Amino acid sequence: MQTLVKELVETKVGKVKENELLAHHTTIKIGGPADVFVEPDSSESLRKVMAIVRKHQVNWRAIGRGSNLLVSDDGIEGVVIKIGEGLDELVIDGEEVTVGGGYPLIKLVTVISKQGLSGLEFAGGIPGSVGGAVYMNAGAHGSDMSRIVKKAQILFPDGTIEWLTNEQMEFSYRTSVLQTKRPGICLAAVLQLKKGEREEIVAAMQKNKDYRRDTQPWNYPCAGSIFRNPLPNYAGKLIEEAGLKGYAIGGAKISEQHANFIVNTGNAKAKDVLDLISYVKRTIHQLYGIHLETEVEIIGRKS
Repeated sequence: MQTLVKELVETKVGKVKENELLAHHTTIKIGGPADVFVEPDSSESLRKVMAIVRKHQVNWRAIGRGSNLLVSDDGIEGVVIKIGEGLDELVIDGEEVTVGGGYPLIKLVTVISKQGLSGLEFAGGIPGSVGGAVYMNAGAHGSDMSRIVKKAQILFPDGTIEWLTNEQMEFSYRTSVLQTKRPGICLAAVLQLKKGEREEIVAAMQKNKDYRRDTQPWNYPCAGSIFRNPLPNYAGKLIEEAGLKGYAIGGAKISEQHANFIVNTGNAKAKDVLDLISYVKRTIHQLYGIHLETEVEIIGRKS
């Protein structure tokens, strides 16, 4: 690993750290160390990072702003690549928007709305990066990224870069081809939006933002929705009806504000969250015969 780190530093790809705690890079503030942590300063630097990773044949994992992510207490083996500054370009051309994978989604929604472009209002208040939103087909209020992504630029592990069309991205509920068949990193996306009344668009975006703030526990570190909605049911409603709001294991607690959120009350470990997830799954299955599936992505070394 030392040879790999030396090569990354000498290649000047951006920030390179060893044993970086991923609790500093997740919204739930949980996560052990990454063997190597890299923050590329450009898409070209990212390509160089991937080439070095391939050469040394080590495991790698890309992250964005760390929402919808639960990292093991034992951390992550290999290289963790954070997609952020340096991959956050933004070009607005009429109703078409080209945006880097590292661009913050909340910021994009605000900028786009003020430009009088409609289609992204649903994402008001959704944390995370554009790349992460494309990767997991983020959505809310009856819409999602699949409705507006025209194409996405993907860097694959073998170093090739392809533009995948909306159809090739194989979007479905909170997932895409990047999770299922073709692992890769979203470098950029082209969004197809529509011109509209600026005031109406900003108002709709703000309404969604306010709703999220008023109904979800963003005053505590959390990872976003823990479970996928088993439609036509809703995970939060089932968990609340089961009387589990406020139930805690260690420092992890089911939010009293929204039952599909697990919050870190200050000293939670990943194990606390995982034990709580297992308890909720067992309870919901016993009561309703429904198998809940996690929406939050669980990664890292197994204890």
